Amino acid sequence: MAKGRIRIKLKSYDYRVLDTTTEQLLDTAIRTGAKIVGPIPLPTKTSRFTVPRSPFTDKDSQEAYELKTHKRLIEIVEPTDKTIDSLMHLELPAGVNIEIRM
Repeated sequence: MAKGRIRIKLKSYDYRVLDTTTEQLLDTAIRTGAKIVGPIPLPTKTSRFTVPRSPFTDKDSQEAYELKTHKRLIEIVEPTDKTIDSLMHLELPAGVNIEIRM
C-alpha cells in the first residue's frame, strides 16, 4: 500500500469540462478503494482586458473582454497501488491543466 497523499489541482476555462474531469477522477479513485477529500472549489480568477476598437480616430471606443479560470482541488488521502496505476492510465479531455503533488 502506498503511503502519503496525492493532491490534484485542476484548472480550466470551461467549468463543464472541469466538472466532468473531476467526476472521472473521483469515480476512478473510489472504484480502486482510496479515501478522498473533495472536490474543493477554489476561487475563480477573472482577468479583464480592454482593447481599442480602432487605432486612430475613435480611440476612446474600446471593447472589454473577460477570461475566467475555474479551479478545483482533489486530495486522495490513502491511495493504493491500484489507484496510482489507474490514475496514470486515465484519459482526460483536453483543455484541463492538471497539477499533481505527492
